[in-house]
Parts: sequence; structure tokens; C-alpha cells
Amino acid sequence: MMQKVEICGVNTSGLPKLTQKESEELMKRLKEGDEEAREQFVVGNMRLVLSLVKRFWAKRANADDVFQAGCIGLLKAIDNFDLRVGVKFSTYAVPMIMGEIKRYLRDGNSLRVSRSIRDTAYRVLKTRESIEEKDEEATIEKIAETMNVALKEVVYALDAISDPVSLFEPVFNQSGDALMLMDQIYDEKNNDEVWTEHAALSEAMTRLGERERKILFLRYYEGKTQTEISDEVGISQAQVSRLEKNAINAIRGNIVCDC
Repeated sequence: MMQKVEICGVNTSGLPKLTQKESEELMKRLKEGDEEAREQFVVGNMRLVLSLVKRFWAKRANADDVFQAGCIGLLKAIDNFDLRVGVKFSTYAVPMIMGEIKRYLRDGNSLRVSRSIRDTAYRVLKTRESIEEKDEEATIEKIAETMNVALKEVVYALDAISDPVSLFEPVFNQSGDALMLMDQIYDEKNNDEVWTEHAALSEAMTRLGERERKILFLRYYEGKTQTEISDEVGISQAQVSRLEKNAINAIRGNIVCDC
């Protein structure tokens, strides 16, 4: 993984190398507020971050994210470095960069799983393995029965240790045309047919008069009765009923015509 040339959009093979003298001169300038010197100093020390990312690489961590964490440590080191200390910047920066990377690897997972749930999950996996060794189907029900625990406890434990999957994860690829996980997800409330209907309804509503639109809004959005609407609009309940019916018929007619 770490052989990749580009990480976080940075071409690592083209990163510059600073001599000790160049590093000291840039540090003095950036401490005086020179933004150009600061940028040069940051880029010039990214190789240091990259070397530490390799050392503390975690199998399941994303290389770009680990590199970004290391860069945060680098920036903190630059901001806090004191020229009067009398040590090389790299000597001061390494512990800070390492600390940020370790913190990311430790805390980067947004899902917290308790020790007891992890222990249950471990037992579930061992039980499943023992069942499969007997050439039996290791169903959730069978595992729960063997462990003498509730079915939902087995399901919860397995869900807790499952890695999140991106919706853009390819699940099928043939001739370079990848099928993503999100392509398999169907939302009955948000699909092309529903959007088309909403668009047609909105268009039909614009063709109504202002009073008809208000009556439909009060009736179906605010849930008011025809009597309440008649008091608010200033017409009789019978007129409200007639206008509501005419408006609905007009909408239906417009939608059918447009289709």
C-alpha cells in the first residue's frame, strides 16, 4: 500500500529535501510570520511524516487518513517549536507526529464496542467455527442455541464487530463496468417514479389560482377542516368544498394531460 506514489493528492516521490541550513532559515522566517516560508517548510518535512506513517501503519487504516493525521502533528510541531530550545526540529517533531498518528489509530473508529460485546462476538465466532467443523450449517439460531444465549444477543454481537462498508464499494465488476453497493439499494420513497410524480404535481399546482392553492395547503398540509378554512379565507364552507373539489380535479386533469 505504501508504495503508492500519490497520497492525499501529494506526489510523495517529488517531495523536496531540506538541508539543515535551509530548514533553520525557513523556521526563522516562518516564526516571523512569513507564510511562504511556512508552506515551504511544511512541504519540506512531509517526508518525515511519510516515514512515520510507514512505521505505524495499521492494516485496516486508510493510508490517506493516517498521513493527514501525521500532517496535523507536523503543523502542531511547527506552531509549538521554540528556536531557543537548541534541538533539531525533527527531534522535536517526531514525538508529536507519532502522537497524532497513534491517536488516530486508537480513536479513529467512530463506533465504540464494549469489551463484553467483543467477548461475546469472539465466542460466537468460535462456536460457528466448531459447528462448521461438524459439517453442519452454522445458522444464527444454531449458534444461539449452542451458546445458550438469546438470538438477538448473537446478532447484536456480530453487527458490532462488522466493518462499515462504503455505498460505493464495488460488488460486481465485468468488462470494467463496476456495480456499486448503492446500485443494489432501493428506496421506495425516493426513486425516479416518485420524483416524476412530485414534479408533475408541483407543475399542476402552479396552474391553480392563489385561493385554490391556499385552500389545498390549509386542508392537506395544515390539516384544517373545511369549516376552519371558511373562517380563515372568508367564504362559506360550501364554497370551500366546491373550490377544493375543482382544484383536485384540475390537478388530476393536468397530470394526465402532461403524461
